[in-house]
Amino acid sequence: MTQNPHPHPTAPRSSAGAPDSTTGAAGRPLPVLALLGLALLGAPRVVLHDLGLLHEGTAVNLLLVVVPPVVWIGVVLWRRVPRPFLTVLGVGALYGVVLALTHQLLWTTAFAGTPPRLGGNLADLDPALQAVVMRSVAVLSSLVTGTVLGALTGAIAAGIAAVLRRRRPAPAPLR
Repeated sequence: MTQNPHPHPTAPRSSAGAPDSTTGAAGRPLPVLALLGLALLGAPRVVLHDLGLLHEGTAVNLLLVVVPPVVWIGVVLWRRVPRPFLTVLGVGALYGVVLALTHQLLWTTAFAGTPPRLGGNLADLDPALQAVVMRSVAVLSSLVTGTVLGALTGAIAAGIAAVLRRRRPAPAPLR
């Protein structure tokens, strides 16, 4: 039994034997380093915000909030990844890790010596234990934020990819 060296035997081939990129066939998944690079696009906003150099409601803040997810969608569509939702979900999850690490590294600077404290019945807890609780909640919040952003952005990317697949003409039959 011989194996076909091409993973998609029915995909049209160029004269060099490579899949024809004009047919709309799905491309390959993005490498992990590309996913990490896309996630890191959100890091400048996090750093600038934690350092107190960027404020809500400014045009620069809006750009730094909107541009990374738009780039995530653009790259996934441009590369025609096979699973756009899962790809962007992964980017979002990695962004959540970047967000958590950045917040933890800049914690004391962001709060300028007055870290958040628990209130109510928990206000009397040891300050060190309060710090552990607050930092843990911040990490969890960052991971959830990144993952939810990835899910929402991934859903948009998957929807656009589906529309584009329907609009592309079907490949001509091989003769």
